[in-house]
Amino acid sequence: MNGQAHLSLTRIQVIRVKEMRLLHVTGSAKLSSGGPIEGIRQRAVHLKQMGHSVEIVTLDAPDANDISHLGVPVHAMGLPTDAFNYTPNLRPWLEAHKDDYDAFIVHGLWRYHGWAMHQVARKHRLPYFVFTHGMLDPWFNKAYPLKKLKKMAYWPWEYQVLRDARAVLFTTEEERIMARESFRPYQVVERVVPYGTSTPPTPKPDHDKAFRQLVPGIEDRRVLLCLGRIHPKKGHDILIEAFASVLGDRKEWVLVIAGPDQEGWKTQLVELATKLGVEDRVLWPGMLKGDAKWGAFRAADAFILPSHQENFGISVAEALGSGTPVFISDKVNIWREILAEKAGEVAPDTVEGTKLLLEKLVALSKKDLDQMSSHAESCFAKHFEASRMATGLLEVIHELG
Repeated sequence: MNGQAHLSLTRIQVIRVKEMRLLHVTGSAKLSSGGPIEGIRQRAVHLKQMGHSVEIVTLDAPDANDISHLGVPVHAMGLPTDAFNYTPNLRPWLEAHKDDYDAFIVHGLWRYHGWAMHQVARKHRLPYFVFTHGMLDPWFNKAYPLKKLKKMAYWPWEYQVLRDARAVLFTTEEERIMARESFRPYQVVERVVPYGTSTPPTPKPDHDKAFRQLVPGIEDRRVLLCLGRIHPKKGHDILIEAFASVLGDRKEWVLVIAGPDQEGWKTQLVELATKLGVEDRVLWPGMLKGDAKWGAFRAADAFILPSHQENFGISVAEALGSGTPVFISDKVNIWREILAEKAGEVAPDTVEGTKLLLEKLVALSKKDLDQMSSHAESCFAKHFEASRMATGLLEVIHELG
């Protein structure tokens, strides 16, 4: 056995044998809010199976109705009092519980929970790590120039949070490279940690039934699925335009846009679909959960996401795991893996790029689509299965903690 192989084996043995007590520090643990919490939950399942303990501290209200079903203890510090998400309870709580954990993992930037963790960690020399979750992507600076000015004012403090972390964690190499372009100065310890989700459940008739009950009008039509929160960065407007252009006359196709409307953007999108004459074939079931969500993935001919910025895209991974080919923009940071594994198609995040995706989709034969479906499942197993998230994080903590 060579030295590198022995090192890897030793590391795996340490990860399995030594119990780690981990605390995730995040702005919200509400699943309905999207963001990092689904990844935290998925990783926690596998960490617990490996014998480690996981807890979460969050800035939610203690009586929030969807933070008690995560399968791990959640410590809610109460709602923030300002735009920086300051809450007076967090730092004293971290001080009081600093010895209860072996490592601290901060999720997200530009909010008080990261600064509070930094202050306590610096005072007591605690090991903490920061997942940026795409929040240093330069796209945000271009899309929201006024917010960039605000972030520049925060940067002297935010930079300290990143600089003093044992490591700043990225979920893809693409994210790591782009993060270097956003703000200066920028000297941090960087690590890429795999990201993913649990293997989807085995298909059941109840899945399809639940989906079709929530989305009437599908019947025997072919389904193009876009699942995730409704937000301008997701490119729903260019998707509707491309759908109307390429599939407007192909009545056998419907576009299902499923997700919560957090920005109040749906009204404009419905107006756009009406203007383009496809309002009866663009369906809006809202957020899909459980059986209905898995039924949607299985019923879809393809999953589509022409996002302008997507650090990872849990829904993309879920589609792959369900054997659904994915048609995405080159701003979804896992696009290289998708192309390499022939699990879908990739194009620019424009109307023309999205039209190209749809043209490639409709040109596929059933045999081609079935083969792409098989590649999608293989791509998921190779790159995005959730157990990789757990071991990857533990390896970094073992190396630097």
